[in-house]
Amino acid sequence: MLDLTPVDGLVSRHALTILLPPHPVLFEFAAAFSVFAIGARGRYLVRSCHAGRGPLRPHEGMTLGVEEGLAAVETAQTVVVPGTMADLDRGFADGLPGELLAALRRAHARGCRIAALCTGSFVLAAAGLLDGRRATTHWKCVDGMAALFPGVRVDPDVLYVDEGDILTAAGVTAGIDLCLHMVRRDFGQALANEIARHMVFGPHRGGEYAQQIPCALGPARSCSLEPTRRWVLEHLARPLTVAQMAAHACLSVRAFTRRFHDETGCPPLRWLAVQRLRLARQVLETSDLMVEEVALRCGFGSALTLRKHFRRHFDATPQAYRRAFHAQRRRRALPSAA
Repeated sequence: MLDLTPVDGLVSRHALTILLPPHPVLFEFAAAFSVFAIGARGRYLVRSCHAGRGPLRPHEGMTLGVEEGLAAVETAQTVVVPGTMADLDRGFADGLPGELLAALRRAHARGCRIAALCTGSFVLAAAGLLDGRRATTHWKCVDGMAALFPGVRVDPDVLYVDEGDILTAAGVTAGIDLCLHMVRRDFGQALANEIARHMVFGPHRGGEYAQQIPCALGPARSCSLEPTRRWVLEHLARPLTVAQMAAHACLSVRAFTRRFHDETGCPPLRWLAVQRLRLARQVLETSDLMVEEVALRCGFGSALTLRKHFRRHFDATPQAYRRAFHAQRRRRALPSAA
């Protein structure tokens, strides 16, 4: 079971505000709160707010006790905007509170990181924060976003987009993927994995995974390849081929490759490389092992191969990543200037 006690020695916590738009999607609010406020064990100082006064009434017959106003945005280091169930037509932007959009613009101008889950991307676009940027949203809404905000480079085929200071996620559970990605950026792979296990969420999917759009998937299948993926994750140090994975799944290589792509959105060897890189990153974050030993433990065979894949994926060598990660953790341990 996840240990929910605060982490000892935390001098300051990352200030994170969940800003609820009009007619918020409550699942996404709960998902963000579960990841950052509960799962992260005190590493984030989480506040919730909305643009109105008093409790929020997201739906008829329901009251949500979110009483903080937009002042909670002014001091945040990260702002997360869940999706909205408002009608996303051409009048959408006009219906948003002007003070909400202004608060997001001010936050971005002072360097705050801002993330949108699902249709929360429309709120960021209405604030002008996505102009000229790549972004995503729920697959049912990508055409509407492109029409309503032509300055946004809408990507319909990914789970989330990380532009550094602005992040956007596709529909519903992709928001959990994005939240876990942010935890991994902030505090490392081990904590993100721990939260995912507690939430009974599958292995963290990268933003490059395809949205699961229901089109031409063929007849429903009675089983998935999840057992084979678990088996692969347990044997990442071994040399593995697509033929070995297919044999474990009792399928031909062709059938296995097709079904694997249907379920994950990417080919088996690409998925395998990403899992090994994530394991390598976790080992680098949590140990002092030499790069050669990290490469062997993660199935790369040699330090040269690990460096090549690591540089291509993270634009850094393993040693440079380790130094940057620990330097970032030391900075977070210092009292905040505020």
